[in-house]
Amino acid sequence: MATHHHHDEPHGAGLVDAARAELTAAGEQWTDMRGEVYHALMAQPRPASAYDIAEDVSKMRGKRVAANSVYRILDLFVKTNLARRVESANAYLANPHPGCRHDCIFLICDSCGKATHIDDDRLTGALVQAARQSGFADIRPVVELRGVCGDCSREG
Repeated sequence: MATHHHHDEPHGAGLVDAARAELTAAGEQWTDMRGEVYHALMAQPRPASAYDIAEDVSKMRGKRVAANSVYRILDLFVKTNLARRVESANAYLANPHPGCRHDCIFLICDSCGKATHIDDDRLTGALVQAARQSGFADIRPVVELRGVCGDCSREG
């Protein structure tokens, strides 16, 4: 497999529909709370913590929502490919192409916090193959590169 690009990625209501379809195909229910967490996650311009999402959902609902509840939903979203977890920041991003399963490489800006993902199945595949050759099983590559994004490097 090689680097691949996604054309006509769904946005807004189309992304919500794609996420709902993916979740129900996995045998899970799309509840009001899960929908609200997904909407709050989609609205984030940068990776967001469960606490950030809980705060936004609390505002939507007009009552406090516990971060623990949001963590469980976010973990389900990661498991069903609706969200990606940025490990080094303990934060989450909505997956803009929930029907496509592959390992992402995150580029994280140390200045503004923005995370961009790139897809390179050759690279992540090579990592999986190297791990298997070392005797590892059930491998999930987590690749995060930190630096300064183009916008921030032009500002400095």
